[in-house]
Amino acid sequence: MSYELTGLEGKIAVVTGAGRMRSIGRSIALELAKAGCDVVITGSGRSPDAFPDDEKKAGWRDIESVAEEIRALGRRALPLISNVADLEAVKLLADKVVQEFGRVDFVINNAGAARAGDRAPVVDVDPVAWRNVIDVNLNGSFYMSQVFGRKLIEQGEGGAIINISSVGGKLMAPSTAAYAASKAGLHALTAAMAGEVGQYGIRVNAICPGIVSTSRLDDLSPAQWEAIINTYVPLKRAGAPAEIGSMVVYLCSKQGEWISGQFYSVDGGQVAGR
Repeated sequence: MSYELTGLEGKIAVVTGAGRMRSIGRSIALELAKAGCDVVITGSGRSPDAFPDDEKKAGWRDIESVAEEIRALGRRALPLISNVADLEAVKLLADKVVQEFGRVDFVINNAGAARAGDRAPVVDVDPVAWRNVIDVNLNGSFYMSQVFGRKLIEQGEGGAIINISSVGGKLMAPSTAAYAASKAGLHALTAAMAGEVGQYGIRVNAICPGIVSTSRLDDLSPAQWEAIINTYVPLKRAGAPAEIGSMVVYLCSKQGEWISGQFYSVDGGQVAGR
């Protein structure tokens, strides 16, 4: 006899930022589909010219490829280009989701700003880079939480909002002020909203990944990352994207229904005790 997570079959999940081949968003979408959810996936509409070499070689088609994988698992998929940092675009996204599926159950705010000049000391960081990180990581999650939160309240059947944060929002390391501030702000958004919508049976939590094997690690060599991991990660390896996805599935499941307002580090032990 096996132990199974329940309460996921036929539910509608929205996962933002789910188009990259080596990414947390794609894995979240696939794990939810494996658990029985139909999944809406969003991407920013990246130009194929900007795809990493491995995506080009694979003939990758961003959210369309992920949608095909979801359908291959026997679930419905709706791929939509959307900008989470644009409130009107988020409202349009919510309307399309309800039009297509009639409801929404789980909202996973995973879309994140690409590293682009923001990893610098506060006295040096470009204000444009700062605003971009805050706009996508924090404001985007706020817009999604507000618009879809209203839908969840109207439905009156509970649900879950999960913000994909980072251990960076707890470490608050030098030269990461924009990123760390966006993620620490996301923790405040998570906690405050959890206290507001709990009365409607809606849970709000954050997951804080550590070093995960995605295309975001391409900025350093494998040897450089290995040295960082061996120094800071007690389990001595990077996480797999699916390990973040499985945490999302648990928090959305019936078994996770009494958990809200938390910031879970899923990081191989890198940030212990907080």
